[in-house]
Amino acid sequence: MSDAPAVLTETDDGVLKIVLNRPDARNSLNLDLIDQLAAALARLDSEPGLVAGVLSGSGDFFSAGMDLKAFLAGEKVWDGDDGRVGLKQIVTTSTRRPLIAAIEGYAVAGGLELALFCDLLVAGRTAKLGIPEVTRSLVAAGGALRKLPPRVGPGWATRLALTGEVIDAGTAARIGLVDEVVEDGAAVDAAVALAHKIGANGPLAVAASKEILVQQAGWDDEEFWRRQRELIGPVFASADAAEGARAFAEKRPPRWRGE
Repeated sequence: MSDAPAVLTETDDGVLKIVLNRPDARNSLNLDLIDQLAAALARLDSEPGLVAGVLSGSGDFFSAGMDLKAFLAGEKVWDGDDGRVGLKQIVTTSTRRPLIAAIEGYAVAGGLELALFCDLLVAGRTAKLGIPEVTRSLVAAGGALRKLPPRVGPGWATRLALTGEVIDAGTAARIGLVDEVVEDGAAVDAAVALAHKIGANGPLAVAASKEILVQQAGWDDEEFWRRQRELIGPVFASADAAEGARAFAEKRPPRWRGE
């Protein structure tokens, strides 16, 4: 068993790069990895100076999903155990700061569901994506069945879920599953560039916009307008909003304070 951390982190000018680091196991998800990933995501949301995160995998896989050997050995990969969180605690919440998946190789089963937990997906040209759980008499229970229909439409969501088909990045981009396709080996750099582009904007406005996008699925029209007003009110009244207007008038870059 390797003594290397199951998750690596590195900062890049305000962007937290998070790397799943079990290459010999195709970055499959066991409790050690999930627990360390939860700590990295908590750092993303709490550490001053961070504006966004990029999630990638080491080696030739983004992630092959749940570690079936750990599952057969009795690990409660979904619920967590022995003081460690499970995948449920990750995918059923959302980070406060934006998170971008950088996919090289395969993102399948729980690996794709982990990518769908992110706000944006960038993939290398030959990346492969899918939820093949049904081919092992399992169910994609980590959020794909909820997140795929609004993203790719009910037809493609049904096809992916019931056939277990794995598709290429070009097809994934065409149906809306992937947001950007780049040359192989360039996904992390492209995701970091996108994160920096997001990070150049007002942090309060970015956080409020993300919360509205994430939460609105359960709102009717009346609740949408009411909740949006509650969330954007403090943003419009903030010092950053005044700074944004002032910087525009003075034709200079804004200096955000996050307040």
